[in-house]
Amino acid sequence: MPKPPPPGECPQCWEHAHDKSIHEALKGAQCEPCLDHMNNGHPVLVPKKQSFWW
Repeated sequence: MPKPPPPGECPQCWEHAHDKSIHEALKGAQCEPCLDHMNNGHPVLVPKKQSFWW
């Protein structure tokens, strides 16, 4: 299991990028969730902490 995604990253894309077993199981087939995010954007992003810099 990879580390949790940092702020501003998509949890699904982070997991797919760092856990190679997800794409190995597809045996060369296209990953539908990855294609969806590439074409339609990311539905959820890890929120960033609010900046207190003035």
